[in-house]
Amino acid sequence: MDAQALEEHLFRREAGRLVSILTGLFGIQNLALAEDVVQDAFCRALETWKFHGVPENPSAWLLTTARNRAFDVLRRERTASKYAPDLEQFLTSEWTMRPVIDEAFDAGGINDVQLRMMFSCIHPKLPEETQLALVLHLLCGFAIEETAAAFLKKRGALERKLSRAKRTLATSTELFELKGARDVAARLPAVLRVIYLLFNEGYHGASPDAPIRRELCGEAMRLVELLLSNPLTASPATHALAALMYFLAARLSSRLDSEGHLLLLVDQDRTRWDADLIAEGRRQMELSASGDELTPYHIEAAIAERHAAAKGLNDTDWAGIVSLYTTLMRLRPSPVVALNRAVAIAQRDGPARGLAEIEAMPERKRLAKYPFFFTAIGEFQLRLGRRAAARQAFETALGLARNPAERQFLGGRVHGCGDLSCNTAVPEERS
Repeated sequence: MDAQALEEHLFRREAGRLVSILTGLFGIQNLALAEDVVQDAFCRALETWKFHGVPENPSAWLLTTARNRAFDVLRRERTASKYAPDLEQFLTSEWTMRPVIDEAFDAGGINDVQLRMMFSCIHPKLPEETQLALVLHLLCGFAIEETAAAFLKKRGALERKLSRAKRTLATSTELFELKGARDVAARLPAVLRVIYLLFNEGYHGASPDAPIRRELCGEAMRLVELLLSNPLTASPATHALAALMYFLAARLSSRLDSEGHLLLLVDQDRTRWDADLIAEGRRQMELSASGDELTPYHIEAAIAERHAAAKGLNDTDWAGIVSLYTTLMRLRPSPVVALNRAVAIAQRDGPARGLAEIEAMPERKRLAKYPFFFTAIGEFQLRLGRRAAARQAFETALGLARNPAERQFLGGRVHGCGDLSCNTAVPEERS
């Protein structure tokens, strides 16, 4: 594994928990110091491993390095800085400092401090988009550039926004306490939302490099498992989000062919869908029904389960899926949900009806830069035998493609409009 691959993999997996541990130790007002210590640990790792090789357990190596570096920082600055209020009295003496640091880095408490950090980022004085950006950047290892891309922002603007957000967090002086059920419930929806967005970015995001980013899906699933590990955050909505992720993750290995080309739902080999992940999705679905709460995650998970239950496109319960999308439009209306509903209607009632549904969408202009909006139109036109109109739609979609795999796929659809034997298909639903 080269240095670049190590940095990307380990930073994605370890940065969030190390920043959380150190922020809990230093106090949230010293968040910048925590980030500096983590960055220093990664730099030391890359320098050391370049000459001595990667250790058998690189995560443990990083944890130990960060712990030792924290001890050095606290020993040097213990009289010059203010730390976490509940720990400060122990951090001013070398005799008590080491046990406190060791306890902070103990495996048993890491999950708790990560959850506290996650909820701290969902600060009521911060706009939702800023809350989401903080979690992506601090807990999920997103670089500034990646975080900016996720929100379609320029790097400089996002850096300024994150700096202001960190100053707001610093006014709290300590991490959010997972003790008050009412406070947890108030912030949980925003926490679930950011995890949902993170998974979405991995599953079918706008990355210029790849149409699928498994590591982002895996990170989102790790965070939702963190929520499920605590009784206060293991709500029906959390279980529903977990179910959705498991159902979709089951398809990941079949969404690209052996050459890295995108495959539509109709072309995917369903025997490659992961049966264990589907089973876990169903288990999470059952757990999500424990209360009377119905969220968009419940509906999306139910849609994904309908696909998982079908042997093929023709065996799919399209009537049920249309009904679920109708419910989802009531709970969380959006142009993309309306487009997914139109696709399902086309499968149930034919392409002409699907096209009529798209033309009737009140907010269709918001999808003017979304390639799969025009892909759906092209597929419907192709199924109606209107090859010229289909080609025009596919060419528009091709001009909006965001990465090489999308360009290859859409280029093939453009070319196929001149081939009388071209198979027609339906795009995979997108959130």
